[in-house]
Amino acid sequence: SFFRMPLLSTPGFQARNISARYNQKIMAAFGCGLMMTGGSVFLLQDGLIAGFALLAGIMLGSALLLPLLLSKILGLVARTASGPLSEWVWADMRAQLPGLSLSMMALMLALATNIGVGTMVSSFRLTFLGWMDQRFSSEVYVTVTNDEQAKELTAWLDDRGITTLPIRWAEIPKEGSTIRVYGAMDHSTYRRNWPILQADEFAWDNVFLGTGAMINEQLARRHNLSTGDELSLTRDWKITVSGVYSDYGNPNGQIIVSLPKLIQIFPDSPRRQFGLQLPPRRVPDLIKKIRETFDSNHIFAIDQADIKAKSLAVFDRTFVVTGALNVLTLGVAGFAILTSLLTLWNMRLPQLAPVWALGVSRQQLAWLELLRSIVLATLTAILALPLGLILAWLLLSVINVEAFGWKLPMYLFPLDWVLLLVLALISAAAAAAIPAFKLSRIKPSDLLKVFAHER
Repeated sequence: SFFRMPLLSTPGFQARNISARYNQKIMAAFGCGLMMTGGSVFLLQDGLIAGFALLAGIMLGSALLLPLLLSKILGLVARTASGPLSEWVWADMRAQLPGLSLSMMALMLALATNIGVGTMVSSFRLTFLGWMDQRFSSEVYVTVTNDEQAKELTAWLDDRGITTLPIRWAEIPKEGSTIRVYGAMDHSTYRRNWPILQADEFAWDNVFLGTGAMINEQLARRHNLSTGDELSLTRDWKITVSGVYSDYGNPNGQIIVSLPKLIQIFPDSPRRQFGLQLPPRRVPDLIKKIRETFDSNHIFAIDQADIKAKSLAVFDRTFVVTGALNVLTLGVAGFAILTSLLTLWNMRLPQLAPVWALGVSRQQLAWLELLRSIVLATLTAILALPLGLILAWLLLSVINVEAFGWKLPMYLFPLDWVLLLVLALISAAAAAAIPAFKLSRIKPSDLLKVFAHER
């Protein structure tokens, strides 16, 4: 690239600019190659490794594209500049970009990761809350230790007019794994509350008639099943898939059939768990009476609200590290910006001294240095947003499906993006504060020395 350099121009500065632009194009081409490679691996291969290859290709490729994109954006903005100082600011910002490219890449990856992982966790939390409201449709769940106690409990509850939904199940081995088959009695709570992903028109009618079955998403994806397909449970028991329901957190396949059908095939299935339907205001009193009437060492009763609260507490503890990682990654990106600015500090004086000599004060130059970091951080954050959303989609719809067997819906959280933008600007401003302060306090004699040497 050096043979294109103007013959009478300052060799060092021009050479650096030409070389930087050439390197940006090479990096951008390499970044596009990485994204294409990741996409090709994902299309040609299945599994979690292919998903991570796609993720890595997009993230690293986007980072390598960033310097060229920033340079093009700054070049377009520079065309709208009016006045010598404004033109110099944008041109200088573009000229200093090669030295700040690595730190801007770190900032973009940090922001994109925060947006992607934050969107995934928040989407998972919203979905999890809605899913619990649907799945835990009974007000009280009771577990006993033997069939005799189960008979006594159901009779006692019937005398008090409380609807009892038995939770009975059996396990079936299938293709190296175990599928749990639940029996459901014909009750409106399933039609009204169960979290269905896809189902035919008379899904629950077919289930309760014994001709259909509801299967969880994990089983549907693992065996490539959908509504209307036939599912073989045992050698003599085949049933039609009536619908697919969400079952987050469960790594195994699960099926719901009619309770009479389950008892017919598996008469020895345990009768130990029950869901109780009653007005919420009666829940505390009922649990108290159950514990007083029956041996508390052999019966366990818990209300729906307690289950949800404990489940949500476990969920929040599981992802509490996400917030710390957000702060850590932004801190690392801010430190990278600071290191780059301090490294470029001495190299900046030959560009700043002529501008100061033309009448721009040191304080103005310091503010312009601060503005440069904020503008670059803002542009980087804007470019990081779509990358972060792509990352979130990959985590929810690709990685999660390959790793756990279920797909999560994606929700958007614009307020979180605004907060991340503010944090990014604060990090960039804090990193630029030290060089800007040094510039505002630099001695005029140090700037004058620039003219005494060939630099």
